[in-house]
Amino acid sequence: MRLDEADRLLEPGYLDLESGYRRLDDGSLLVASRTPMVACKGRMIDFWFGFVRTTEHYKWWHPKDHVWCDWVGERGTGRYVDGTHRVHEYIGGELMKLKIHFRDPSGYLDVSRFGESGVSTAVCARVGSLDAPVWAGHLIHLVRDTDYGCEMRSRFWLGDTDPPEMAATREARTQLFPDPVGAGLHKHCNEEMAYLAQLLPDLYARETRRP
Repeated sequence: MRLDEADRLLEPGYLDLESGYRRLDDGSLLVASRTPMVACKGRMIDFWFGFVRTTEHYKWWHPKDHVWCDWVGERGTGRYVDGTHRVHEYIGGELMKLKIHFRDPSGYLDVSRFGESGVSTAVCARVGSLDAPVWAGHLIHLVRDTDYGCEMRSRFWLGDTDPPEMAATREARTQLFPDPVGAGLHKHCNEEMAYLAQLLPDLYARETRRP
């Protein structure tokens, strides 16, 4: 599934790749993860991304891999779209210094289909290096509420660079994001969202006074 096919996530059921990673024809890397989140709902996921603001909060999300965070832009309002999360985190055993610029889901998905697709929220972002004026990937965390809570279906597309000449060929994209990056990101996402599923119901109830 290419990024321009992201609306396939709105189809009923599941796709052929829900957990793992795959090399796309253009050399980009697609990483997929699915996390059942007991007693969580989409509104809690939105709350979390609007809540997390300190390194302490960030370490709750993954006590081992998450090292430091800061924000630029939207913050302190309960919103996160148009804000940029600046982070240091370990992925695949390597310290990554990243920026994650959150964008409106309508830039990636047909949001008019969310209701019929059972989608309760979607978190979308552009991802790049914190130490350079470049972008290299995209992410979508699509959430569907369930009878036990919700499920998060995460997708990462790595290799769509800005500036484009940073990785203009299949070989360049493969070299920039080799297979071990896919394996490391898959493992990291599985773990951090499992941590989040454990802490979020109590945190949400405490902070919002709502169940």
